[in-house]
Amino acid sequence: MAPQVSFLGTGRSVPAQQRRSEFFDAELGLETGTLFQATGVAQRYVSQSESQIDLAIAAIENAIDAAGISAQDIDLVISACGVGYQAIPSTAPLVMAHLGVQDGAAAAFDVNSTCLSFLTGVETAHHLIATGQHKTAVVFSSELASRALPWATDAQTAALFGDGAAAAILGQKSSAGRGLVAHLMKTYPSAYDACTLAAGGTRFDVHKQPVEFAQNTTFHMDGKALFRFASKYLKGFFDELLERANWTTEDVDVVIPHQASPLALQHMIKATGVDPGKVIDITQDYGNQIAASIPFAFDLARRDQRLGAGSKILFLGTSAGVSLGGIAWEL
Repeated sequence: MAPQVSFLGTGRSVPAQQRRSEFFDAELGLETGTLFQATGVAQRYVSQSESQIDLAIAAIENAIDAAGISAQDIDLVISACGVGYQAIPSTAPLVMAHLGVQDGAAAAFDVNSTCLSFLTGVETAHHLIATGQHKTAVVFSSELASRALPWATDAQTAALFGDGAAAAILGQKSSAGRGLVAHLMKTYPSAYDACTLAAGGTRFDVHKQPVEFAQNTTFHMDGKALFRFASKYLKGFFDELLERANWTTEDVDVVIPHQASPLALQHMIKATGVDPGKVIDITQDYGNQIAASIPFAFDLARRDQRLGAGSKILFLGTSAGVSLGGIAWEL
């Protein structure tokens, strides 16, 4: 029998600097309240001196403390960031080094499905622990979402985002629940260009296409196209995920969605019919933290005692590409 895989602990971190939407109104010469009315995001945290690695380490250390283990117990480090620290090498080995895990004592690699990266990381860690290849994993998402935003051309999109990090420790432990009950991901590449940060990879050659490269160093999002996509597919996806879990909507205790925007969460609630009181919504205070949104909301829910032994959780979200993803988990 495969070992029971459980969440042993979670943690989160944010930069020291908090920025309210009124600050950006003033910076852009807008009437006070303009960006809040447009986005529903009242505040977010913005890094001034903290690096992506700094935020990751702070979140992981909080998760380690919650799990009651040491960094030396970790034998698998998975970076699940929407945007990595650099193109090469991957981010996970650097975080492993900063944690003080000795050379050769763990495997470290990145997974990336943009805003759904944490769920992909959890599924990967679950498989590797359940099959006995690893014992204790950390999956972390750390994002400096305030970078490369289109303030000059699309301030309403830029004002959605905030920085932060979150992490989870997974390992073998008996628990009241079944652990991972079901997972599902579906990708619709017809909407590939609806959400992009196109420069930095191989698409544009910085030497041969310097103008095109520079033009694509800021984030682009077609909100209307993404809304149409969600309207078309979200309900069917939600129903299929519940069917795989053999759950009804009423069985779900807590829904932890990707914090895309307050409007997106309202649409998700309307489309799926879930009880709004079961949905963890932190967008007004933290904004969209890309891949860190789901684990950040998860840690808040755990520490606010919204979750307990036997709780049925539905992680749910969308990502650039475009994909729908979800995990049904029983604590």
